[in-house]
Amino acid sequence: MWTSAKAPSLAEMEAMAHDIFERLPKGFRARCEGVVVRVDDFPTEEVLDEMKAGSEFDLLGLFLGIGLPFRSHDDIARLPNLVWLYRRPILDYWAEHDETLGRIVRHVLIHEIGHHFGLSDADMAGIEAQHDTD
Repeated sequence: MWTSAKAPSLAEMEAMAHDIFERLPKGFRARCEGVVVRVDDFPTEEVLDEMKAGSEFDLLGLFLGIGLPFRSHDDIARLPNLVWLYRRPILDYWAEHDETLGRIVRHVLIHEIGHHFGLSDADMAGIEAQHDTD
């Protein structure tokens, strides 16, 4: 069984993330207009420095942009809000924990998108509990 198993590629993990996003609770997704989900192997050096990460494996994901609570109608045109998922740190976390890869990606997506809304950890835990499927 394990001789043919392999970690998902960047493209496969991005497809997985988009599929998982489409299965998040409808009310949560409806408020996510304009959020773009991307996958990269690791965060950039600039992100690691800004987040004061000790290692390139410390960040599983990151929200970049202006969260809804901080937007203004006077804002000039801006780049879209992005949710970055970091493939290698997620795979490393997966290897060390007894969770499915889909559940981990779902958790990271909800947590990072939650920053977009200014949600508390309790709010995000409630969303994770809704329709919790792999």
